[in-house]
Amino acid sequence: MLSKLVFKNTFLFLVLLIFSCGNSVKKIENKEESREQRVKNKENSVSSIDSSFEAIKTGADNYKMYLPLLKEKKVGVVTNQSGILSNNIHLVDFLLSKKIAIQKIFAPEHGFRGTSDAGEVVKDGKDTKTGLPIVSLYGNNKKPKPEQLVGIDILVFDLQDVGSRFYTYISSLHYVMEACAENNIPLIVLDRPNPNGGIIDGPILEEEHHSFVGMHKIPILHGMTIGEYAQMINGEKWLNNSIQSKLTIIPCENYQRTMAYDLPVKPSPNLPNSQAITLYASLCLFEGTNVSVGRGTEKQFQIYGSPYLPKSDFNFTPKPNEGAKNPLYDGKLCYGEDLTQIKKVNQLELQWLIKAYNKTSDQSKFFNAFFTKLAGTKKLQEQIERGVSEKEIRTSWKVGLEKFKEMRKKYLIYE
Repeated sequence: MLSKLVFKNTFLFLVLLIFSCGNSVKKIENKEESREQRVKNKENSVSSIDSSFEAIKTGADNYKMYLPLLKEKKVGVVTNQSGILSNNIHLVDFLLSKKIAIQKIFAPEHGFRGTSDAGEVVKDGKDTKTGLPIVSLYGNNKKPKPEQLVGIDILVFDLQDVGSRFYTYISSLHYVMEACAENNIPLIVLDRPNPNGGIIDGPILEEEHHSFVGMHKIPILHGMTIGEYAQMINGEKWLNNSIQSKLTIIPCENYQRTMAYDLPVKPSPNLPNSQAITLYASLCLFEGTNVSVGRGTEKQFQIYGSPYLPKSDFNFTPKPNEGAKNPLYDGKLCYGEDLTQIKKVNQLELQWLIKAYNKTSDQSKFFNAFFTKLAGTKKLQEQIERGVSEKEIRTSWKVGLEKFKEMRKKYLIYE
């Protein structure tokens, strides 16, 4: 009797154990299925996000549009260190890898590698990596000469602009377009986003103040990409004798003007980061005064100061560095203001210029002749000297800016 009872209990225990294990296994399996489903759902979610977001492609990255135009052609390339693709391969190296027959490189201010000082004369030479000849488009040779274009069937232009009238890459663009038109050479412009987006502000250049830092009747901030600007030069017939270039723009893809865009490399030696690029147009006006914009420091175009401003908590001492071999006030203590942490500006700021003028110890020595070239008009200096308010100064720009905006509409590629 006892043995039967033991057997019965043992049997029931085993049944319960098997049932329990079965449920445990089922729970584990269900748990695994749930985990796999979550992973699958997550993958689907990421896939959905990725498919709805497409990275900005520059004109250089949009190579399926321009490579066919270069096949079997002898090619010249206008570029510098900013002419890279999204994989950080330089345009020149990329074209050579695709068996494009590059004949020459044409380099703007700061040179092909982008290390020369502002205004420094860069000599012609040879690229050490590729062995290609380099023609400098600065100093006395801002425009390619006919003999420099001999043997070239087509020219490619790829430079990163920052949206300011006095940033000289758009001046180089003008002269390249003119040379191409005069020598019957087609020009391809590989477009790039404007890091200052659609900001349009500042006085319109007056014709009598035309120079290499101001070629056309546009405001200081023009709110266009370099491709759009090329179309404006052509469409408004601003080239010599109203000639027009055989122009092809390779547009950016997935780009809208309101999108934030941080440059992958420095466009020039003294614009080291996005803050400097944001402040460049506003602080560059100081280059026409006795105030330093931080050349010879690591905060170029993010600070300003001079020995003639009142002592303050913030100071700096310029010393020679890349892009500034002989900086203003080399070795001298400068007092001023640090703008490295301020929010991104959305207009041409005059507050710092006006403040520095009002605080400088000898106002008669504040401005120099270069200021009018940068401003594009004598009126701005006169207004500041007379104590005209910033609001009134801005009001005086209104009519010119409205006319420019209307003209600009015809040449826009992006929303």
